[in-house]
Amino acid sequence: MDLQAQIQLLIDNAPQDGVIPQLVTAIAPVLSAIAQELRHSQYYILQNMEQSWVLTTLSDRANPQLEKRVIYAFPTIQDVPLRSSAGLDPQLVAAPIPVIHILFQLVAMEPVDSIVFFETPRTNTDSVEVRRADLQNLIQQQLQQNRVKKEIPPDIA
Repeated sequence: MDLQAQIQLLIDNAPQDGVIPQLVTAIAPVLSAIAQELRHSQYYILQNMEQSWVLTTLSDRANPQLEKRVIYAFPTIQDVPLRSSAGLDPQLVAAPIPVIHILFQLVAMEPVDSIVFFETPRTNTDSVEVRRADLQNLIQQQLQQNRVKKEIPPDIA
């Protein structure tokens, strides 16, 4: 599914409250610009049985107090690590999610600092990190340019 179709799907599935569809339309250029920098139109996200995305906490080796919480997005189902040290983890599934939807969700995911998009199948060395704070700043700039005065609701996604 191309990016424009993903945006339209997001608008069509948004609550028809007159605010969210207008907001999605206003921020679509930001979401599209970031998505165009990525190589895939969809990524696989590891989820638990409640369909919550699996969050990984990373800490700096030199400074263990420095932590960030990330979600990994994989280019193919074969790249998703569904195994734990005990074998297959029946509590986890990998779901294909359109890239625009991933970026849109990131805006509202308070505990998440970044999404790491793995770009090349069968390797974890080629990745792009999209920081939530950077995405929120770009969206705020876009909204100010469009003179949309409404604030982004905290439950946007």
